[in-house]
Amino acid sequence: MISKRDMKFSKFISLVLRHKPETIGLDMDEEGYVNVNKLIEGMNKIGMAITRQDLDRIVAEDNKQRYSYDLSDDRDKIRANQGHSIKVNLNLKPVSPPAELYHGTAKRFLNSILKEGIKKGNRQYVHLSKDIETAIKVGVRHGEVVVLKIDSYNMAKDGYTFYCSENKVYLTDYVPTKYITW
Repeated sequence: MISKRDMKFSKFISLVLRHKPETIGLDMDEEGYVNVNKLIEGMNKIGMAITRQDLDRIVAEDNKQRYSYDLSDDRDKIRANQGHSIKVNLNLKPVSPPAELYHGTAKRFLNSILKEGIKKGNRQYVHLSKDIETAIKVGVRHGEVVVLKIDSYNMAKDGYTFYCSENKVYLTDYVPTKYITW
């Protein structure tokens, strides 16, 4: 189980790698990677004493597998697997989704979603889960949860593109209301 300290660090790393690398003066490449040593140095400069061993443990034990290292032998770069509000090229390939996917959200957003569909908001993609349990975990963070069923089979058949991130989150640009049931 992840410690409170590691959870605090993981949330900060998520902020930096998904939204605000400039918070600690990091340069991000076009694929969303930052230099591991500079991430550690930046965190240490603001009083978050973290080591490479700490970072390796956080990456390995994160239950949502939010982060990944580059494929080089020294693994000197790290990025978030999805969820960016800044433009990055994750080099995702289109996939055929399962027939149904799920979207967990707060009940207070239901009326808007049923009128306008599921929009990506300030993120690069709409995030969809392959099972109800995961969708519940995602949605409960925002309040009283409701899980929406997405007819991804017909979306794909109608020309909508789906991707699957390294941590098995399905991504698309938009989900129109006609493909949503609850």
